Amino acid sequence: MRIPAWIRATSLVGSAVLALTACTADIQPRVAAPGPPAAIECGTLTLAVNPWVGYEANVAVISYLAKNQLNCTVVEKDLSEEESWKLLAAGEIDAILENWGHDDLKKQYIDDERVAVEHGLTGNKGIIGWYVPPWLAERYPGITDWRKLNDYTFLFRTPRSGGRGELLGGDPTYVTNDKALIRNLKLNYTVTFTGSEDKLIEAFRTAEEERRAVIGYFYAPQWFLSEVDLVHIRLPEYTPGCDADPAKVACDYQPYDLDKIANREFAESGSPAADLIKNFQWTNADQNTVARYIRQDKMSRDEAAKRWLDANPDVWRSWLPAT
Repeated sequence: MRIPAWIRATSLVGSAVLALTACTADIQPRVAAPGPPAAIECGTLTLAVNPWVGYEANVAVISYLAKNQLNCTVVEKDLSEEESWKLLAAGEIDAILENWGHDDLKKQYIDDERVAVEHGLTGNKGIIGWYVPPWLAERYPGITDWRKLNDYTFLFRTPRSGGRGELLGGDPTYVTNDKALIRNLKLNYTVTFTGSEDKLIEAFRTAEEERRAVIGYFYAPQWFLSEVDLVHIRLPEYTPGCDADPAKVACDYQPYDLDKIANREFAESGSPAADLIKNFQWTNADQNTVARYIRQDKMSRDEAAKRWLDANPDVWRSWLPAT
């Protein structure tokens, strides 16, 4: 059958269009399938270092891992607790690695100003209180009862105490209730600050070695307790809110689940260092081991951290970011 010319022409045009479309399709730019987002570089991590060796132990391991596993540049700043919170709120500090309570500061900077966040527990259990060396508790068993402390004032009188018993403190920047407790429990004692954690430890060590009478503020976790097992004096039992008014405190110190605090912007930045700090958890025994390396064995923080990390890979590998 003969095909009319107009049909043949239409067919030719259609074929040409199809051919052109096919050719055009072949030269369209190919769009690559989306891949995983680029990893965020760590950059600079700035950490507060508070003045007790347990805190230094936390800094040691976090700093070492940040530098050697995440390629961070780490800056460490020696600060008191109050200074740490202020600089963290101002964005000059990224994280506080061991926080003991501070509900007032949490309300100000986390709840009200919203410039800081709670960034996970450290795994450490914090116990603050009054302690005496073991020999003294064995010689005078009643001394561990706070209601009988005035009967033993004579043991703790010194040239500095003005006829009262002397209760030793450590670094004067530590937040303590000791003066209020003495006043409100009507105890015939006065507080004398040794000036540092190291001097407080040395006072307790000497007291045990030389059978001297010493009573003072102390806390766990603390590596020194594995050397001298100080005896904790039980004050009136802590109940929630009993320390709400610092001037009226008449109860023992609150037991703490220690936590970490981060600058909000840092915490939400996606930085691998923020993930490392949030994931970081260990035990009192872990911290005491690293602290002992630093103070007793005179290792640098990096040396102490490496020794512990080499021995505990199953613990710290879970702290690293998943990426």
